[in-house]
Amino acid sequence: MILGCKMKRVKGKVVIITGAASGLGRATALLLAREGAKVTVTDINEVDGKGVAEEIRREGGEAIFIKQDVSSERDWNEVMGRTLEHFGKLDVLVNNAGVFLGKSIEDTSLEEWRRLMGINLDGIFLGTKYAIGAMKRSGGGSIINMSSAGGLVGTNDASAYTASKGGVRLFTKAAAIEFSKAGHDYNIRVNSVHPGVIETPMMAPFFEDETVRKEMTVWHPIGHLGEAEDIAYGVLYLASDESKFVTGAELVIDGGWTAR
Repeated sequence: MILGCKMKRVKGKVVIITGAASGLGRATALLLAREGAKVTVTDINEVDGKGVAEEIRREGGEAIFIKQDVSSERDWNEVMGRTLEHFGKLDVLVNNAGVFLGKSIEDTSLEEWRRLMGINLDGIFLGTKYAIGAMKRSGGGSIINMSSAGGLVGTNDASAYTASKGGVRLFTKAAAIEFSKAGHDYNIRVNSVHPGVIETPMMAPFFEDETVRKEMTVWHPIGHLGEAEDIAYGVLYLASDESKFVTGAELVIDGGWTAR
């Protein structure tokens, strides 16, 4: 490579990013598009999701939007079919969509538990399941599952959330083995990303209380909260061929939270 030559790191790759209307998903969609990817933006939020796809196209990239509930198998079938029809292949899946529940076990209803698991865990399973066939046909690919620092350590009054993210972590490792040479030899890499507390719309209600914000900041030895782009650059690495020797790994981007 010639020094100083700017190369697009995922040029020509077709990427599906769930939950891409805002926050981590939006930042990831915009960054990967700028780095040459063709992007399917999905989200339950149709207005903002269409806005992200339009922003990518305005910047000269290629993108489509598909409304999706990641807990719906019918929606996954449609997303995969339309992506293949429009772009002809699938190289990367970013299973980003997720929700947070900050409640004690005592106060968490079974309905809340099941809804959270349906989005945070069932969505990962369904996305992975539907990506396999498309990636096998194109010779392999990369699946990136959004977990959390809370998928590595326990947190107070968020047990349902941490359980879902811990499930994502180990599902990722099992899938990585299954799709590797040692398993079924699909040439599909599977990795998880573990953010600390990031300034996103999902976390905004917690930041309204300055005391809570300061407490969350203290969790991070680096001294500040993360930004969505911090995570997007990690996803870019795992989506690119730079990470061709990386599978079944945990990419922790948490400001040192779990280093204590």
